[in-house]
Amino acid sequence: MTDRLATIGIIANPVSGRDIRRVAARGGISSTEDKRNRIARAVIGAVATGARHIVAMKEPFGIASGALADLRLEAKLEILDVGARVDPRDTERAALEMKHRGVDVVITLGGDGTNRTIAKVWPDATLVPMSTGTNNVFPSLAEPTVAGAAAGLVANGVVDIDVVAPRSKMIHLRLADGSEDVALVDAVTLANDFVGNRMPVNPTNLRQLLVAVARPDTIGVSSIAGLHASCDVDQDAAILVQCGDGGRWTNAPIAPGLYRKVPVVEVTRVGLGQEIDLVGPTTLAFDGDREHQISEQDPVVAVVRRDGPRVVNVGVALASGASQGIFFSDSSGDPSFDHGSAADPV
Repeated sequence: MTDRLATIGIIANPVSGRDIRRVAARGGISSTEDKRNRIARAVIGAVATGARHIVAMKEPFGIASGALADLRLEAKLEILDVGARVDPRDTERAALEMKHRGVDVVITLGGDGTNRTIAKVWPDATLVPMSTGTNNVFPSLAEPTVAGAAAGLVANGVVDIDVVAPRSKMIHLRLADGSEDVALVDAVTLANDFVGNRMPVNPTNLRQLLVAVARPDTIGVSSIAGLHASCDVDQDAAILVQCGDGGRWTNAPIAPGLYRKVPVVEVTRVGLGQEIDLVGPTTLAFDGDREHQISEQDPVVAVVRRDGPRVVNVGVALASGASQGIFFSDSSGDPSFDHGSAADPV
């Protein structure tokens, strides 16, 4: 540990959790007030475990600033102005500025797409991702108070970061023009689709699914793979699924409240570092977002590596802190663990 203040970043983009996929399926919409409440709880938890500097992204809806306004905290609070324009680039700008400032841990409020935006510009970040998105495989479902506490423990350096926050897998894609892109959970090729489409995927349009995390209890493309073969975050592998005519029908939850039958032809386990050719013509979708239109002559090579952001395992971090006695004191008046109540509840 050092004398430097343990610093927590907060990125809550108001565009997260509000796209049309919630109308087309049955995903919940996260209100501004709900996001403020989640952030307040997470910050209270972080300060309770020793965070002393909170850096929160400023945006026109006042999500973070509103969350922090009424908290009584023994921590320096800083609202970071990144010139927010209420678009996904706000997340990117905030991440880059927090990287520049040496923020220890970033608490994110959003789904797979939000965290992918951060990973693209700051792959070495340490994240506590809290879910609000439609397809939530990457973010944690932990209660914000304890998620924040885990972030504080990691920022303080009192737990082993390699144990409690291992690096995630990331799918790297190399396009024909030499440009690159990444995905955190899945990279998918789609027939008869287009860039920018926000509607739930048509299952008959699915062709190739490269999935870094496949579990049967997830929502979205990863669930299709997960119903055939499990591949969790700690396994050094990925799953490749081929879909199309003649496939075995798999009834999968491709969106909240939306089961659809997907024709699965073949399921293969692939190793880290193994190159996979994604075939055009196709629309490439990453973590649910259609990003690139690829012709038949444009080869795309995908490979999965374990070089993505560190992701704090909330349960492991808290257990590690408890085993060291971090939460215990001989004095009921120990100021180190009496932070962050908002105004007393009525």
